Amino acid sequence: MHPAAHAAPQTPRAAPQPFGVHLRHWRQHRRLSQQGLADEAAISTRHLSFVETGRSLPSREMVLRLADRLQVPLRERNAMLVAAGYAPMYRERPLDDPALAPARQAVDLILRAHEPYPALAVDRHWNLVASNRMLPPLLAGADPALLQAPVNVLRLSLHPQGLATRIVNLAQWREHLLERLKQQIQATGDGQLAALLAELQGYAAPGEPHGTRLPGEHLGVALPLQLRAADGSVLSFISTTTVFGTAVDVTVQELTLETFFPADTATSQALQQLAATTG
Repeated sequence: MHPAAHAAPQTPRAAPQPFGVHLRHWRQHRRLSQQGLADEAAISTRHLSFVETGRSLPSREMVLRLADRLQVPLRERNAMLVAAGYAPMYRERPLDDPALAPARQAVDLILRAHEPYPALAVDRHWNLVASNRMLPPLLAGADPALLQAPVNVLRLSLHPQGLATRIVNLAQWREHLLERLKQQIQATGDGQLAALLAELQGYAAPGEPHGTRLPGEHLGVALPLQLRAADGSVLSFISTTTVFGTAVDVTVQELTLETFFPADTATSQALQQLAATTG
C-alpha cells in the first residue's frame, strides 16, 4: 500500500439537530411516506409521526430499526443515536489501527491483485488512502502541489494543473465525476463535499459539445476515461467501484476502491509493458 494521505481538515460542526429532523431527512431522501416507513418498521403511522415531530422520543432499538430500514450510513446512524440521547454505536478508527488490520489487508490484496492495471482507495472526501504501483506513472506531469498529501483525486483529475489537459474526453469525464459528487452530497449532506463541488465547478470547463458520444462508449453502461500518455498515445479505461458492504466501522464503510480496466487491447498491452518497467 502506498503511503496514506493525512486526514483532511474537518469543517466546523453545525449545531446538533433533533432526531426528528434526521428521520425526516432520510425518509424523504428514500422517497418514503410516513405510512411506507411505518409499514417497513412494523410500527403505527401515528407513533412514527410523533417521533418525527418530536412529540415522542424513540428507544435506542427504534432508532436502529428506523436507520436500518432507511439504509442510513454508519456515520449518520451515530448522529441519529446522539440526537435521540444515546451513545454512538459505530467506532471510527484510522485505517492503520491494529483492529482494522483485516480491512487494510483486504484493501492491499485487491489493489495488488489488480495489477498491471491501476487501482486506488479513497475516503469519503475523495482523498487518496492507498494505490497500487500502477497509479503513480499515470500521474506524471501533474503539479507537485496537487500530489502533496492529502491528495484529493477529484481535484487532481479536473484541475488545470492536474490531469485535465491529458484527459481526451474531459467534458464527458468531468460531467461524470461531478454527477457522482452531487449524488454523494445529496445522500450525506456533507458540507466539505459541497465546498469541493463548488471548487471543481469553478475550474474552466472544456468547450466540447454536451453529450458528445465517444468511440467505445456504451451509453448508460460505461463511460471510458481516455488519458493521453507521455508518448502521445491514448489509454482508454473503464472503471468499477467497490465498497465494504458489511462494514461495522465508520472508516471502513466510507472506503471506496476505484479499479480501472483497459477498454481496448492497445491499452492492455501498454499497461503490461509499463508494469514490466515499474518497480
